[in-house]
Amino acid sequence: MRKIVLSIVLCFFVALVSAQISLPKVFGDSMVLQRNIRIPLWGTATPGSHIVAQLGNRTVKVKTDKTGKWMVHFPKFNAGGPYILSVAEAGIPETKINLNGILIGDVWLASGQSNMEWQVQQAKDAGKEIASANFPQVRFLIVDHRNEVKPQTDLSTGGWEVCDSNNVKELSAVAYFFARKIHADQNVPIGIIQSTWGGTKIEPWTSREMLLTSPITRTETLNADTLHYNREDVIRDSLNQVRFWDIVYNPQNNTDKIVPAPDYDDSGWTKIDMPKVLKDFGIGDYVGMVWLRKKIALPESFKGKGLTINLGHPEMNYSLYFNGKEICKNVWYGNATHSYTIPADLVQPGENTIAIRIAMLWGGGGLNPGTDIFITDGSSKITLVGQWLYKKDLEPAIPKMINYQGYPTVLFNSMINPLIPYGIKGFLWYQGESNAEDAYNYRKLFPMLIKDWRRRWQQGNLPFLFVQLANYMERNSLPSDSEWAELREAQTMTLSQPNTGMACAIDIGEAGSIHPVNKQEVGRRLALIANKMVYKQDCVSSGPMYKDFHKEGNRIRISFSDIGSGLSTSEGKDVTGFAIAGSDKQFHWAKAVIESNEVVVYSDEVAEPVAVRYAWADNPECNLVNSAGLPAVPFRTDDWKGITQR
Repeated sequence: MRKIVLSIVLCFFVALVSAQISLPKVFGDSMVLQRNIRIPLWGTATPGSHIVAQLGNRTVKVKTDKTGKWMVHFPKFNAGGPYILSVAEAGIPETKINLNGILIGDVWLASGQSNMEWQVQQAKDAGKEIASANFPQVRFLIVDHRNEVKPQTDLSTGGWEVCDSNNVKELSAVAYFFARKIHADQNVPIGIIQSTWGGTKIEPWTSREMLLTSPITRTETLNADTLHYNREDVIRDSLNQVRFWDIVYNPQNNTDKIVPAPDYDDSGWTKIDMPKVLKDFGIGDYVGMVWLRKKIALPESFKGKGLTINLGHPEMNYSLYFNGKEICKNVWYGNATHSYTIPADLVQPGENTIAIRIAMLWGGGGLNPGTDIFITDGSSKITLVGQWLYKKDLEPAIPKMINYQGYPTVLFNSMINPLIPYGIKGFLWYQGESNAEDAYNYRKLFPMLIKDWRRRWQQGNLPFLFVQLANYMERNSLPSDSEWAELREAQTMTLSQPNTGMACAIDIGEAGSIHPVNKQEVGRRLALIANKMVYKQDCVSSGPMYKDFHKEGNRIRISFSDIGSGLSTSEGKDVTGFAIAGSDKQFHWAKAVIESNEVVVYSDEVAEPVAVRYAWADNPECNLVNSAGLPAVPFRTDDWKGITQR
């Protein structure tokens, strides 16, 4: 009898153990589910078991397949909540999973590279923005970095957060400012799923099946089939990554104690004019730590005063030292401003020593040109522009990493596929910087990604809103070719895809930083597009878009759409940003005049003009806007071969 009872108990225990329900990590407490669609929910359980799921007062049931997989769809919900979601195997209450605090609203998937990943704590006025971030009906889920050679069914980690001052710091600034405005304008809960990775091209975000359909990506994708993660490679790369960031964040060989000292012998160092990006000084593709030093003479009046030093906008990770003492340690995704206080007890009349330890990574590193660098006591200012000294290789070499995230499809596999088919309202996308040298092919690559994602979500032509690349780099004095201009053109051409919208950012970038801090305006402009295109509000959501041109003697007249109540210029100045060319294809800066909501363009140097370009540069000087103050979208009237068309 004892054996029989023990067998029954053991069987019951085994049944309980095997009767486990699992939900993907995209589901969790405090999540937002998409309103006005049949809400998908899926997971795994015991093969052949019956699943009962309840959301609010609505219940759905399904039987798992032979592998234990199951999926249900709740009927449509209006915006609201909070609700409890419960899932259990029928008749086994011990298997029940409860998810609490769930809201029904609009969910947006925000993806792309570093300008979408750039955090709220790095944005303009970060302290103020974080302190005021109290939006309990805005929720977000940040997908952890992960890359895989095969499609994954679940995220590596999960966890929805409620938007408040404690949680908002690491959220995408663009997505946050978008969500904040849409929540205020539409009065519905907003969910953001953030899946981003800085420095990535578009190919890793696209599925293998889609990449194989194009001759542009087919060969590279097939070559990537030889990519295999084996234990030895993964361990070695993981250790290299640890060592990589250990060197970047922590000075080696006691350099932080030795090199910043005023009496350190830098007589063998190389002279360099600052501000300058180091790669422009001939270091090339060097990756590693570089030290900068400068001696400055301070007047007697500075003695006993706390000073302010402004470094403009240094690239990447850096530490600042004054007379041998560390003043700041700014790490990747760190400060949005680069002004620091020098304590009074470090200041001495006469000679003082400034030292900067700076990481040169992926072409960055240095004090960006076009920025003001100086030291001041509040009334007198001493410039730091001019000759500095620099030295590399004072610390161990940074190990090379495989950077698997650069391979085709690996980010789709691990950071997008596990999200499908979670119900969403649409997509937010900010990417393209890493594809600039291949801008011509981006005309095909970007629509491929949009079609790929829409097909897989099976919610029709979901809204796809994206940001056009902002102005960046040094400004050219003459009209010239530009990879970034061609990438922007490829983005504009993508508006031919249905239900797409583009936020132009040509006026809010920074010459010295690929990561401009004014993410508030980027999010606002995306929200304007959503308000008009998705939520059907009557508003001006885009800047002037080139429509047509016709020639009038030695002049060309340009017409636009999206002008609102008319064209003007920012700050009321003369129109800038136009260039004009004849059949010789040599462009000259043009005069431009607004006439009857059109722009007439001409140049005394071009008697027979055939083509006009506007804002066609890495960092153009341009100021045409519509009545809403939104900038005109860069364009060209010609179709001459560009520098990225091979």
